[in-house]
Amino acid sequence: MPIRVGILSCAHMHTYGFVATIRHRSDTQVVGIWDPDAERGQSFAEKNQTQFFADRAELLSQVDAVLIGSPNKLHAEDIAAAAAANVHILCEKPIATTPEEAAQIRKAISGKDRVFMTAFPCRYSPSYDKLKASIDKIAPIKALATTNRGSCPWGWFTEPELSGGGAMIDHTVHVADLLMDLLGEVPSQVHAQVGNGMYQKDWEDIAMLTLDFPSGIFATLDSSWSRPDGYKTWGDVTMTVVGENGVIEMDMFGQEIQRYSKAGHTVAGYGSNMDALMTEEFLNAIKENRPAKTSMEDGLKAAEVAMAAYASLEK
Repeated sequence: MPIRVGILSCAHMHTYGFVATIRHRSDTQVVGIWDPDAERGQSFAEKNQTQFFADRAELLSQVDAVLIGSPNKLHAEDIAAAAAANVHILCEKPIATTPEEAAQIRKAISGKDRVFMTAFPCRYSPSYDKLKASIDKIAPIKALATTNRGSCPWGWFTEPELSGGGAMIDHTVHVADLLMDLLGEVPSQVHAQVGNGMYQKDWEDIAMLTLDFPSGIFATLDSSWSRPDGYKTWGDVTMTVVGENGVIEMDMFGQEIQRYSKAGHTVAGYGSNMDALMTEEFLNAIKENRPAKTSMEDGLKAAEVAMAAYASLEK
C-alpha cells in the first residue's frame, strides 16, 4: 500500500517542492489539499492535479501522513488536528511562535507513536555534513559567525498575526537548529537587536542575534531580510566556525549559478536538493517505523531560541 499524503495548506512556498518529491516515488501518493484559503487551495490542487478538500477532517480521515504548510500561527492548531487523527506529520518551521503554542503542540503529540518531523532542510545539506565531519580538525571551537539572509517574502510573512513576527521569527530557526546540532548544547543566553530600516514597517526586517552557550562558545546570527528586491528570499545560509586550530567556512547554497536583475531572481542549481532529501527522510522514516532525523523537539528548541530573542528585546 502506498503512503497516502495530504497537504494542510500550501501557504508556505516549500510545499510545492515537497509535493514534487512525493510524486517522484512509486510508493507514495498525494490524496489532496485542504487550505483555510479556499482559492489558494483550489489553485494548488489544479496545478498539482489533485483534489481540494473543503473540510480538514475529511482529508485527515483519508491519509496516513500530512505536510503542514500553513502560516506559523496556525501550526499548533493544524498539528493538534493531525495528531487527533493519528497521522504522521511533517511541519514547516517555526512550528511554534509562543510558549503557549509550544505547550499545545507537546500536549497534542504526547503519547503518539507517529513520525513527527520539523522541516529543517539545512540538516540534510551535504555541505553541512562535511562541515560537521571536519570540526575535530580545528577543535576546540571558540566562536561562530552565521547568516540566514534574504529579501522580504511579503504576503502573510509580513502579517505578525499570522507569522508571529518579521525576519527574526522567519530566519532564526534554521541556523539555531544547526548550531544546537553542531555543538550539542542549547544556548544559555540569547541577545537580539532588530530594526526596520529596509521597509520602515511595524515588523523587523533586520535582526542580529548573539547566542551564548554553556561551554563558553558564542555565535552571531544575521537573520535579516536585508537583501534588495530581486534577491532570493531563501538560500543565503553561511557558517564560519572559528576553532583553536583553524577556521572552516561553509556557503550552504554555493552549488548554483545565481542571476539577479530588476525582473527578479533566477537560479540554476547543480548541487543537492535539500527539500527532496528532507522529504525522502520523512517518507523513509514512516516506512521503516523509526524517528525522523529532525524531530518535534528539535523544532521546538529552535523556535524557543527565536522566542528568547524576542523576549530579549523587551528586557
